[in-house]
Amino acid sequence: MEKNKPLSQYGVGPFYAGSLFGLTAAALVLEHQNLLPRVQLPASMAAVPAAIAAVLVVSAALLWFNAVFAQKLAQHIRQNELVTSGAYRWVRNPIYTAIMFAMWGLLLLSGNLLLLLLCPVYYVLMTVMVKHTEEKWLAQRYGEQYLDYCRRVNRCIPRPPGKRGV
Repeated sequence: MEKNKPLSQYGVGPFYAGSLFGLTAAALVLEHQNLLPRVQLPASMAAVPAAIAAVLVVSAALLWFNAVFAQKLAQHIRQNELVTSGAYRWVRNPIYTAIMFAMWGLLLLSGNLLLLLLCPVYYVLMTVMVKHTEEKWLAQRYGEQYLDYCRRVNRCIPRPPGKRGV
C-alpha cells in the first residue's frame, strides 16, 4: 500500500452492511412467515423491546451522522488524516457500529427474542472483518499513532473517551 495514496472511503463497509441487511431481512421474513419459533416477553413487558429498539435506532442515526458528516470523514480520508474526534473518540468504527445498532433495533422490533441470537453474530462479524482488514491497513499507515488510539478507544461498542480499547 502506498503511504501517500488515500485509503478507500468504503473499506469493508459494503460487505459488512450488506451481510447485516441480508441476515436481518432473512430473519424478519422468516419471522413474518411464522417459520421460526417465537419467544416473547410477557405482554406486560412488550414495550421494553420497542423502547430499547428506539434508543438503538436513534443512537445509530446520530452516530452515523456524526461519523460521516460532522467529522467530514471523506475529507480526512482524502488528506490521509486519522480521525479521532467526535464519534471516533467513543468508538473506532462508528459507521459499522451504527449499522449494527440499527439492525439490532430492527430485530428487537420483531418482538421475537429468538432473533436476538443474531446480535452476537453481528458483533463477531464486525470484529473479525475489521480486525483482519482495516485495522491492519490503519496500523500500517499510521503506526504508533493508530496503535495508541486502539489502546484508548473500543473497536465496536462506544465507551466514554479514555477507557481501554478492545
